[in-house]
Amino acid sequence: MQTLEVGSMVPEFKVLDQEGNTVSKADFKGKKLIVFFYPKASTPGCTAEACNLRDNYNELQQKGFSLIGVSADSQKRQTNFRNKYEFPFPLIADEDKTLINAFGVWGPKKFMGRSYEGIHRMTFLVDESGVVTHVIQKVKTKDHAEQILELLD
Repeated sequence: MQTLEVGSMVPEFKVLDQEGNTVSKADFKGKKLIVFFYPKASTPGCTAEACNLRDNYNELQQKGFSLIGVSADSQKRQTNFRNKYEFPFPLIADEDKTLINAFGVWGPKKFMGRSYEGIHRMTFLVDESGVVTHVIQKVKTKDHAEQILELLD
């Protein structure tokens, strides 16, 4: 797994959000972007993380950021997750792992002594020209927005 690093150019991408709308790198040209990857919609950690970002969304927007959440869940699961918690940002249903592989967040994981392949919970901050400015590898699910905002000050 080769994860994008600070200074890396985000590769071109075209993926579908929870409504089946195409989302591409071009949509964010000239805009700052936060891309957060999470293992599975509606699980406790992912819900805490996404709700924390929702609750601080206005502040992130005031700093000039757009926001997208990405997991390998189906459109239906992403739609249910977004509607249940009223997220103001799109959730990417990356079932074929286009964006997950482009950012290099898929790889070996361990949980309770079991090894398996999965999404690493990571967040990338991207500048207006599509270059990664920060990578958060140790995401604090309940305080994630604060973690991001600290990097910006």
